[in-house]
Amino acid sequence: MVGARQANVNLAGLNRTLEVPVLPPHNDPMASLQKLGEFLGLRRSILGLLSMVVLVGMGEHMAEQYLPLYLVALGGGFLSVGFLNGMDNLLGALYSFPGGYLAQRLGTKKALLIFNIMSMVGFAIVIFIRHWLAVLGGAVLFLSWTAISLPATMGLVARVLPKNKRTMGVSLHSLVRRVPMAVGPVVGGVFIAIWGTELGVRLAFIGALAMALLAALLQQVLIEDDPKDAKKAPAEHNPLRLWKHMTGDLRRLLVADILVRFCEQIPYAFVVIWAVGVEGHPGSVDTVQFGLLRTIEMATAILIYIPVAYLADRGGKKPFVVATFVFFTLFPLLLLYSHSFGMLILAFILRGFKEFGEPTRKALIMDLAPEDMKAGMFGLYYLIRDVIVSLAAFGGAFLWQIPDIGPKVNLLTAFAFGAAGTLWFAFFGRDLGPAKPSGGPPVAATP
Repeated sequence: MVGARQANVNLAGLNRTLEVPVLPPHNDPMASLQKLGEFLGLRRSILGLLSMVVLVGMGEHMAEQYLPLYLVALGGGFLSVGFLNGMDNLLGALYSFPGGYLAQRLGTKKALLIFNIMSMVGFAIVIFIRHWLAVLGGAVLFLSWTAISLPATMGLVARVLPKNKRTMGVSLHSLVRRVPMAVGPVVGGVFIAIWGTELGVRLAFIGALAMALLAALLQQVLIEDDPKDAKKAPAEHNPLRLWKHMTGDLRRLLVADILVRFCEQIPYAFVVIWAVGVEGHPGSVDTVQFGLLRTIEMATAILIYIPVAYLADRGGKKPFVVATFVFFTLFPLLLLYSHSFGMLILAFILRGFKEFGEPTRKALIMDLAPEDMKAGMFGLYYLIRDVIVSLAAFGGAFLWQIPDIGPKVNLLTAFAFGAAGTLWFAFFGRDLGPAKPSGGPPVAATP
């Protein structure tokens, strides 16, 4: 009997031993996907947001990168190119604050639907009216989508994700946003190569209209309504009142950001003209190669987003923001010496690295903004920044037109502004300690 009982015990122990490796947790595909989703900060609303970003962004970037060429082809001239870029920045500023206000007043879901409808109307204007003034008029609406939706987007990320996942959430949004930015210009370049500038760009806008419509449908299905308690915080419609709530740390970041954006926007609209060329400005590549350069830039950015987000959520954000300001600063200097496809590849890889700390910077804005007015403060930040930076875009057109030396003066002036902004933030910007997993407030650190 004793031997039998011992045998039963041993057999039971053997059974228990054999049962352990049958379905271990680490081999469960669903558990692995759940862990990956948790690591990336994925939620149903975030998936809806990312779907919208891919579709609207793909349609937008098939044509937007070639709008300077389209304007020149329609007889708008270089000043219309500078006006387009300046208008992009100015509208980005003017739309950011009402975008934050509407998101806080109406809720993210309704606000994003309104913003998508605006873009679709702008696309339709460009499709049906063949005139450079119509392009600028339509751009008033479709250029607004990114700017007006960004406060709502950042507010959604801040509401859905805990503090220790916000940089990851913003980085994932930025990563996915770069996918259409990488693929879209290649498709648009092929359209232009096959059908020419005018017809190719208009066909790209037809595709953009169709994808924006699909995006509007998906976002209404996937993005959840704001909880009732999230709507109790009043939406502030007066920027001056909201300004009083902006901390000194956030204001110092704003100053540095303005200077660095001068560096970006002074030559921004003329990068495609420098590379592809127009009459009087011979370039080094064709439109298909330029599309590949944009793909290289976006691929570079995509590869660094997740590792940087992982590190930034666990340490200070300031080193990553300083690094991205350095990359912004160096791009126009390297572009000045890029007169071949090989050199342009290096320049656009560097341009991709300028996204190194961009999601971290946006997460830092959210951390420094009051908890009950994230979207509104985000909109105010961009209102102030882009109103001022729009002057750089307008000024870049006049610098570019200086006889013989215009492009060189344009790029060197951009470099000088970038260096000033980088040094300002390196010396006067403040850092935040790592966010607590429990969602507790971050701890301020010394500069």
